[in-house]
Amino acid sequence: MFDGHGFGFGGGFMWLFWILLIVAIAWAVKATAFTDRRNGGADKSPLEILQDRLARGEIDEEEFERKRKLLGR
Repeated sequence: MFDGHGFGFGGGFMWLFWILLIVAIAWAVKATAFTDRRNGGADKSPLEILQDRLARGEIDEEEFERKRKLLGR
């Protein structure tokens, strides 16, 4: 009567399911693998981050010097 196709969820629909599942997994891996690169902070040293904060005005020169000394540079 149904020829073992799982009530119509076989053949082409099963291929579509697996293809969509593989695409979803690939998208999730790509999205999580490149998150650090988009943030831009992954490749910077602590001193470079500190210099960027000074340039943006987040910290003043006195705080910059204090934190630079803590870094040992």
